[in-house]
Amino acid sequence: MLYIEAKNTERMVVYLENNNISLYAFRKFGDTVIRAAYACCGCYAEAEDIAQDVFLYLHAKPVEFNDDEHLKAWLLRVTVNKCKNYRRSFRISRTQPIDENNQAQYSMDVTDIEVRELISSLPPKYSSVIYLYYYEGYAIKEIAEILGKNSNTVNSLLQRGREKLRMELDGENRKTKQSTVRRT
Repeated sequence: MLYIEAKNTERMVVYLENNNISLYAFRKFGDTVIRAAYACCGCYAEAEDIAQDVFLYLHAKPVEFNDDEHLKAWLLRVTVNKCKNYRRSFRISRTQPIDENNQAQYSMDVTDIEVRELISSLPPKYSSVIYLYYYEGYAIKEIAEILGKNSNTVNSLLQRGREKLRMELDGENRKTKQSTVRRT
């Protein structure tokens, strides 16, 4: 029997009596896992596939959790690992989408979607830390526990990731200004 404390204990007990922790986790944290996967890989379809793999992994190999936060941290850790594997795959590491070169020419403003794309274009060690800090609201110490790293390392990765993101945003702004000047 798996034990988890939850606010809606009736629904949780039904899931856990059937030993279906993955269904409980999907209904409670499915959106969080998809957002984390999207932040790491930058493609919604791939993020859905990664999230599906995470919940299938949990279903195939159930784990005992102390509470919902432990479950959420485990899901995010597995998601980050699956995203790293995705980025290392041959299809991603040695190919480039056709539209990627033309996409920068047509963008005028840096929006939230573009910022997320820039975050996902960072190396995984930076994108996962930035996502967990800014989008999920974890503290540096909590991120260190989730990723299994020293908190000083996480702090350094966060600072370097911010700097890389700042440089990318400055590059985007320069491209936008140059293309605006050329059009007028």
